[in-house]
Amino acid sequence: MGPAIQDLWMLSGGSRQEQHSSLSALLEGYESVRTFDRRELALIEPLRTLRMIHYSAWLAQRTGDPAFERHFSWFASEQYWQEQLLALKDQMDRMQEPLLFV
Repeated sequence: MGPAIQDLWMLSGGSRQEQHSSLSALLEGYESVRTFDRRELALIEPLRTLRMIHYSAWLAQRTGDPAFERHFSWFASEQYWQEQLLALKDQMDRMQEPLLFV
């Protein structure tokens, strides 16, 4: 129903070199079955960013659960939120980089 990259983007991670390598193999296999619109590659980093935000929101919705504190005590820590901010800033930089493929 959605763009094909929605199913593929989580399989590529790491450095740009690692992403390029894994995406090359994924796209080669994918394109042996059907065509892939390479414009969808622009969605990888926005989808990754959205997932990060949704995960924190998902956790925030569960803070009232009695078991939450035991399993996610780090969620309310200053360190967690500092790391999240740094990760989101990194994502902003990644979204400004040129696409891996054209």
